[in-house]
Amino acid sequence: MNISIYPGSSSFFPGNTPFGFYDNDYQFQTDADKVTTFCARRLGYPIMEVELQDLNFYTAFEEAVTTYGNELYAYQVRDNFLSIEGTPNTTDLNQSLITPTLATLIKLSQQYAVEAGTGGNVNYYSGSVTTTANIQDYNLTDWAISESIVGEIEIKRIFWQPPPAVNQVYNLSIFSGLGGVPAVGSYGLFGSTGFLMYPTSLLMQSAQAVEMQNQISLGDYTFELINNQLRIFPIPSQDGGKIWFQYLKINERLNSVVHEATSSITNVSNAGYNNPTYSTINSVGRQWIFEYTLALCKEMLGYVRGKYSTVPIPGAEVTLNQNELVTAGKEEKTALVTSLRLYFDETSRKSLLERRQAESVARQFEISQVPMTIFIG
Repeated sequence: MNISIYPGSSSFFPGNTPFGFYDNDYQFQTDADKVTTFCARRLGYPIMEVELQDLNFYTAFEEAVTTYGNELYAYQVRDNFLSIEGTPNTTDLNQSLITPTLATLIKLSQQYAVEAGTGGNVNYYSGSVTTTANIQDYNLTDWAISESIVGEIEIKRIFWQPPPAVNQVYNLSIFSGLGGVPAVGSYGLFGSTGFLMYPTSLLMQSAQAVEMQNQISLGDYTFELINNQLRIFPIPSQDGGKIWFQYLKINERLNSVVHEATSSITNVSNAGYNNPTYSTINSVGRQWIFEYTLALCKEMLGYVRGKYSTVPIPGAEVTLNQNELVTAGKEEKTALVTSLRLYFDETSRKSLLERRQAESVARQFEISQVPMTIFIG
């Protein structure tokens, strides 16, 4: 069977590539034949025959464009994922300008707000237990079961605080003589505008004195909470007291982590980047594509020539360069991808901001070297 090889020219038609990603792009159609000529000549044609057909060159060209787009948009996803996560995945991001946003960081901060009790995305509920005389320990998990609350709960806050010292500061009319007695619950200072004349240090000393007096003279009413087990100090002496608390439902905290987002970007695989438009790729990108196409053609040609290590000719044998072509093709592909990724790293948002910062520092240094004249008016 006599299989035709590259004859020295080609004529591209839509449908000549395996996938047809770019077949209808006029610039791709034009460059397909040019790239075929470029690769064939770099492989030795017309001095040597190139055991490939135009379809092989077109296949390599399509793969090179797709590889370039994949590397480019994979880097775009890494650079912008925090900003595009959760946005509609129906949007074509190829030609979109991504503005960095704090939306994802705010979602993360909501989890901290939940634990701090200052907001967030998990509801807080309130409840209470009624104290019983001579009973010190109260199981709030059992309380939740008795209230028909489904799932586990976590107590976040117990509403017990001693009366603030400011509510027990000496009455103003008596305190003015510096010899008064405590007026518990009195708001005498707040009932008069004259208290503004007292030094702040004196008011602080008075509040600290009240707190110390309460710790020494009064009962130490407090609580201890471990694993939803509430222990009250001292032991209640009568029935009917109320201890209020706030709690959250653990299953609601877990459910707040996962959100249904069937039409949103949830991971790098459904980010809205598609194959590039070949005609919009600049000359820098196209040169990389041409070189990558050549590397693929070297590899393909090496596999073709590997079918026969030697070819008999009258009186001798010709040794084919299969190993050299395959090795060179693989090494060149690796080097090209590495250089492309390095280039993307150098042009990432982080690298550009660092470069701008360095330029700003250098600019200020240069300006500082300019002689400054003394103005004499």
